[in-house]
Amino acid sequence: MFTEILLALVVGGVVYFLVQRSKRHQLKSEDGWWGEGTPMAGEEDLSIRPYTVQTDDEELEDLYRRIDQTRPFPSLEDSQFNYGFNSHYLQKVVTYWRRDFDWRRQVEKLNKFPHYKTNIEGIDVHYVHVRPKNLPEGVTAVPLLMVHGWPGSFYEFYRMIPLLTQPSNPDDIVFEVVCPSIPGYGFSEAPHKKGFDSVCAARVFHKLMKRLGFQQFYAHGGDWGWIVTTNMAQLEPKIIKGLHLNFAPPSKPGLPVVLSIMLGRSFPKLFGFNEHDIQRIYPVVQNLVVESVKESGYMHIQATKPDTVGRALNDSPVGLAAYILEKFSTWTDHDFRNLDDGGLTRKFSLDDLLTNVMIYWTSGCIISSMRFYKENFSKGLDQPHSKMPVHVPTGYACFPNELMHTPKLWVQQKYRELKTFTPMARGGHFAAMEEPELMAQDIQNFTKMQEKMK
Repeated sequence: MFTEILLALVVGGVVYFLVQRSKRHQLKSEDGWWGEGTPMAGEEDLSIRPYTVQTDDEELEDLYRRIDQTRPFPSLEDSQFNYGFNSHYLQKVVTYWRRDFDWRRQVEKLNKFPHYKTNIEGIDVHYVHVRPKNLPEGVTAVPLLMVHGWPGSFYEFYRMIPLLTQPSNPDDIVFEVVCPSIPGYGFSEAPHKKGFDSVCAARVFHKLMKRLGFQQFYAHGGDWGWIVTTNMAQLEPKIIKGLHLNFAPPSKPGLPVVLSIMLGRSFPKLFGFNEHDIQRIYPVVQNLVVESVKESGYMHIQATKPDTVGRALNDSPVGLAAYILEKFSTWTDHDFRNLDDGGLTRKFSLDDLLTNVMIYWTSGCIISSMRFYKENFSKGLDQPHSKMPVHVPTGYACFPNELMHTPKLWVQQKYRELKTFTPMARGGHFAAMEEPELMAQDIQNFTKMQEKMK
């Protein structure tokens, strides 16, 4: 009798687990107001306004004055980038910035794609919108939303956009690309009230795409763009035709993830681990704990008191550059910490790196960009979206030097309709900017698969 009851409980538990796992929950979110004061009476302003990035002599003179008045401080001997941005190399970057970097020319480069602003939930949202030119007869462009992260910007996608909107291969899909700036980043207005998190950004971007006339579209994201586009898929799963990611750390590690960490080194095939997975995960304490602690100090600051350090960065262009560019070194390849120049120009040009810094400097957005961490983490790690699986076709590009490695098994725990998982040949955290060709090709392959299925 006891055995029969125990068996019934086990079977019942398994059935309950499978039923709960198969349920498709949809994320809920209510409209917000992020402008100053209270919402204005009357109809919402739905206008879309062209926007042009501009600069002037006064802006540049102020920048140069602040650079000239910086106070250098020597790095420790033989410290490379292990204590942060090396002061000796920083001086070389600052010298280039002051004498050779041409911000006016970079502004022209930024304006080669059309920029717009539109007001959503009380704040002006900036975005780049690139429509393909000379579409062949009978060809329809596929809409694609691409969302950046921190400390990046819409500029991360600039080398990738032409590969998607003007592909050289006639068999490739032609995309119509929209790259918004997360509110509080770049040229998007910062929220004036507390609480603007990734779900709010997802809701705002859904409204943006609807305003642009897209009934369905694909979405791509890395860093914060990962969670914003994931939330978009959770809010409106029928509108997101496909989700493409290059960053997806487990937000709520379940039993399969825990077991894979415990047993994966001894039984790698059981969990689908390859040699690279083993190399990145083990030894666990060093690779998953110590490395995370080494590279997450900024996160603790920004998730608790962003305005304090943010005020200093907003006053000093040199401090801002050191704070941002250090991430473009270490997050591209953690071994770059052991190089005197941080390996910065091995993957990026100083012009591109400083252009991204200048977007933060000229818009004065560093404080509001850092607040995004506070708004997301202050609500705890047990938010509804963190426990909710995604039931939208998903493609994942696994770059070998990504800051947080995520094996296929781990991705599948969250993204239940994982269609492609591509181990990439090279690249790190800022993959769209570092390896635009590889990223564009993976988006192509994933989208082609989905379009053929439909």
